[in-house]
Amino acid sequence: MPASLRQTGLMVKRLQMRHHRRLNAALAELGVSLVQWDALRHMHENPSASLHDLAALTFQPDQAFGALAARMERRGLIERVPGPGRAVRHRLTPEGARVRQDGVAVVEGVFADSFAALTPAQQETFAKLLGKLVEDEPAP
Repeated sequence: MPASLRQTGLMVKRLQMRHHRRLNAALAELGVSLVQWDALRHMHENPSASLHDLAALTFQPDQAFGALAARMERRGLIERVPGPGRAVRHRLTPEGARVRQDGVAVVEGVFADSFAALTPAQQETFAKLLGKLVEDEPAP
């Protein structure tokens, strides 16, 4: 009997929560949380992004991202630099760049382990199906 849409939605959420728990545990060895590592990743990938843009990319309100950025700056992971006009941009410090890069292998390892039960063909199909469900989502 096929799963109901409600059951399917709950399974997606359970998988997401499992990823978050495992990623937080694995990234803790680098001294960061998933939220911090994701912020480092987005700052690296979007060097001219505003605080508002980074907040949207990391699924946070502006105020929460601002507080996160302040904590990361105090830890020496990022620095604030002048942007156009009165804007302030965020840039990774050498330590932040190291943590981000080290985290790439950690994140890839967690996902590889999580999806190991699927064959490569099943992984590709799963990715395509999820892609169809989020393709209409506007980019942050």
